[in-house]
Amino acid sequence: MNLRRHDRSRDDPELNLISLVDVVLLLLIFFVLTTSFVAQSRLAIHLPEAADTGRDTVAPALEVTVTARGGFFVNGRALVDNRPDTLMAALRRVMPQGEVHSVTINADARAAHQDVVTAMDVAGRLGITDVHIATLRTRKDQGQ
Repeated sequence: MNLRRHDRSRDDPELNLISLVDVVLLLLIFFVLTTSFVAQSRLAIHLPEAADTGRDTVAPALEVTVTARGGFFVNGRALVDNRPDTLMAALRRVMPQGEVHSVTINADARAAHQDVVTAMDVAGRLGITDVHIATLRTRKDQGQ
């Protein structure tokens, strides 16, 4: 026997989760479509340009190229990895008994600053005193 009165007004309310999920999904789609994703870490910089000095310079015997992904090339030959020790070993192998005192670093415009500094640091530890950074001539100088 059921001694309790059955009262319909005391039933637990039901939540319709399907419509709630629909509303949340529509809000999510709205915010995704209206949000502009701005890369805060990107800075608009212009690479420096060098004016033409009017005199010819002698090309150094060593050339280090830094790619956009941080890879290194020594005199046009790719290295197996981008560790500083590998770069140092490659420069030692190319240098004729430490007679080279200058190097040109050709860095991609999108290369990380740290990769260029690593190349300069390795050259300095090998006793190379003359470090050249390859640049483009200004447009005004190219027309002359």
